[in-house]
Amino acid sequence: MVHARIVRPPRAGARLVDVETAAVTALKGVIRVHRDGDFLAVVARREYDAVLAMRALERAARWEGGATLPEPGRLFEILAAYPAERTVIQEAGQAAAPPGGRTLTARYRRHYQMHGSIGPSCALATFDGTELTVWSHAQGMFPLRKAIAEMLSLPEDQVRCIHAEGSGCYGHNGADDAAADAALLAYALPSQPVRVQYTREQEHLWDPYGGAMIADVSATLGAHGRISDWNYCVRSPTHLTRPGGAGQLLSARLLAKPFAEPPPKALPQPEGGGDRNAIPLYALPRARVAHDFVSAMPLRVSALRNLGAYVNVFAIESFIDELAEATGADPVAFRLAHLDDPRARSVIETAAAQFGWGKPVGPRRGVGLAFARYKNLAGYAAVALEVSVDADTGRVRIQRTVAAIDAGEVVNPHGIRDQVEGGIIQAMSWSLYEEVLFDAQGVRSRDWSTYPIARFTDVPETIAVHLVDRPGQPFLGVGEVVQGPTAAALGNAIRNATGVRLRDLPMRAAHIKEALAT
Repeated sequence: MVHARIVRPPRAGARLVDVETAAVTALKGVIRVHRDGDFLAVVARREYDAVLAMRALERAARWEGGATLPEPGRLFEILAAYPAERTVIQEAGQAAAPPGGRTLTARYRRHYQMHGSIGPSCALATFDGTELTVWSHAQGMFPLRKAIAEMLSLPEDQVRCIHAEGSGCYGHNGADDAAADAALLAYALPSQPVRVQYTREQEHLWDPYGGAMIADVSATLGAHGRISDWNYCVRSPTHLTRPGGAGQLLSARLLAKPFAEPPPKALPQPEGGGDRNAIPLYALPRARVAHDFVSAMPLRVSALRNLGAYVNVFAIESFIDELAEATGADPVAFRLAHLDDPRARSVIETAAAQFGWGKPVGPRRGVGLAFARYKNLAGYAAVALEVSVDADTGRVRIQRTVAAIDAGEVVNPHGIRDQVEGGIIQAMSWSLYEEVLFDAQGVRSRDWSTYPIARFTDVPETIAVHLVDRPGQPFLGVGEVVQGPTAAALGNAIRNATGVRLRDLPMRAAHIKEALAT
């Protein structure tokens, strides 16, 4: 087996105009410097020799051009101005809004976020002159095989992709790209198994991120403090650029004869993509929900766990709390007053009862609750939590968390609890820490200091998961039920603790400190 390292452009769209390879080829252990258009790699006998050669090759390569990213402070202004294809996904109730009432509006936003796989992507490939075999931790072996076969002009039955355990990502990270890189190099070196390992910086910079999004919502409060009118619109890029064709593989777009990236597509309802969970489950006299699909985005995006549901549930459940506050109602009671679904009511009531909702908490502490049914067709989840907020630093600490889950008939309670506990921790990390930093020259989140994730010391003090078993009912699944509710419950608890309402994800300590100072 030989070891390969890839040299990526300094930014998307940059072209390789010159590279001096003689000195790199002469380095210890190097057996090949491979260039095909803007695809550049080095192969060596030993892994560390490949690392040293990669660094030398980076210094020897000269790139020009590339995409210029927007000013970070103008990201959402630019996103709001992009052309979009609007689809109305719900229009229900009365033809016209009832007269009178008090109307509230809010805008919620999510910055780019990455998968943050703890281990960078890796792949292994070998080509015997006829058949290519690839080992990868990508999530779809058959779509990957199709894409690699197209990239190398091989019949699909001459390509075999074998799944191997690797660093997880919950979505589309760099695993498919690493597999394509290994396939390209193995094809160029027949009978030589080639292992490609990304660096941390490569994984961070070239990860297909979860897209930046904007959710605009307005509602009118009518008689008796009930919602009489609801309008919601989410603006989002695609959430799916997984391989199906060669143009969705990063290196295939860098070749001398490049494959064109296919146009992005929106995922249809009822599951949806950017509009996943945009339709509220609440019983509303009049509701209109729209999805503005944006095809052009300054950074590469794809599937990140929960797709648009994370943002939509955050927006809807944060706004429900804002409406409850405007009427002076308890947030739990306000939700129950607008819910007809008995199973939705049950998880909220269970979470509130097990949490001890309504009991006082100490100074600079707050409580919050949020609810959703994932995709509006999978498991139900309600999350209640208590936070403490350090006024000097803005740091948020989750003291305790209670979740109630209805997944239909329970088959594996331990598996459900694992999924829910992990989902709460992951959503807490997204919601309090994770944001891709960039400037006009490119992405700056290159490591764990520039893209912090939750550490062990940030994990909630306690997480209790209560299962509402439904024997004989269909199995609903719980893989991603708590991400949105956790984010909204956090926002609601921070509001309860500090009086500050944060509508942007992530709700980083610096943002909280700044809000407290104004």
